[in-house]
Amino acid sequence: MLFPVKVQYYKGLTKALKVAAAVIPMPKPTLFSGADSSLELCEAIHHLGIKKLLLVTDKVLVEIGLLNKIQAKLEEQGINVTIYDGILPDPTYDQVEKGLSILKKNKCEGILAVGGGSPIDASKAIAARATNDKSLEKMAGLFKIRKAPLPLFVVPTTAGTGSEVTIVSVVSDPDTHQKSPIIDPKLVPAMAALDGKLMLGLPPAVTAATGMDALTHAIESFISTNATDETRGYALAATKLIMENLETSVHDGKNFEARQNMAMASYYAGLAFTKAGVGYVHAIAHNFGALYSTPHGLANSIVLPHILDYSKSDIIPQLAELAKASALKTGRESNKQLADKFIARVRSMLQSFEIPETLDSLKKEDIPRIAKLALEEAHANYPVPKYMDKGTCEALIGKMVA
Repeated sequence: MLFPVKVQYYKGLTKALKVAAAVIPMPKPTLFSGADSSLELCEAIHHLGIKKLLLVTDKVLVEIGLLNKIQAKLEEQGINVTIYDGILPDPTYDQVEKGLSILKKNKCEGILAVGGGSPIDASKAIAARATNDKSLEKMAGLFKIRKAPLPLFVVPTTAGTGSEVTIVSVVSDPDTHQKSPIIDPKLVPAMAALDGKLMLGLPPAVTAATGMDALTHAIESFISTNATDETRGYALAATKLIMENLETSVHDGKNFEARQNMAMASYYAGLAFTKAGVGYVHAIAHNFGALYSTPHGLANSIVLPHILDYSKSDIIPQLAELAKASALKTGRESNKQLADKFIARVRSMLQSFEIPETLDSLKKEDIPRIAKLALEEAHANYPVPKYMDKGTCEALIGKMVA
């Protein structure tokens, strides 16, 4: 078990983060939302006087033609566009540095990121490197970016990460695969477009995993000990929208209204966890990703019900509120009954999406290392509602062995 003095020390660290979140201004991007809002964003970039733009994305989006209208609109506005499509899932230092080299070679004045969390995270890092003579390794951590990054604009094509509104960029060491979060309010994009039309062709499996990622953000921020009235409001709004629209988005991918609502849910969840933080789900999921290259949304989905089971005794009122937001209250259920119904609802969603509660690549011999790194990450950064020691964490991760 954890010694009480350690728990108090960890709580002190997270209280300091809460004070910082209350004192340090957290900018929000100018938001465009709705069908073809990505094209409205292109016009806004023109109004800012930007003539040369680096468009950061991945090869798949280029190949399927998803960028064609955006590129045409930018060029119609007299903006010269250079495309960098070398971003892969879990972007690495070298991908960022290559993007920076292309940006400098073409004298780009701003960056437009189009894609999921990986292109957006990479673009944040490229924008910061463009104006700061500092390596990515030295930027990792809290508030280490001195100069404002290059103007950054984003169009998310998945509804999950909330990267369009967060203060975080996660990049990885290509050799160790260790993720290095860069955390600074200066990383928040200047503008973002939530265009549900761009998400209509997203495959069901990706839709499900990214949607569960957004739900994890909403849940972990809501049960966080650093939650405020503002973050709880955003988290509840995100939860309601996800519960009403995610299954439709997965099973009827051409439903524009559901897609647009999921984009807004992801945005709300991003606003919530930017200030309130996340927890053990993310800490463990990050290490699954680092060790096995598990997609982040899938990793969160697998870990989420196990952490809810562990934390339940200390968060029954919060889970009951989430159950109410999910329209699960049908009579005079107690808070405990509602908490159980909410966890059961999460599990039923995973079953509907054919997402297991185990990870095929997880090896028993890796569990001690994963637990150690996850606890170090969580206890230094996350305001978890119920602490655990290494033995408890190892046992919990052991339940995820296939």
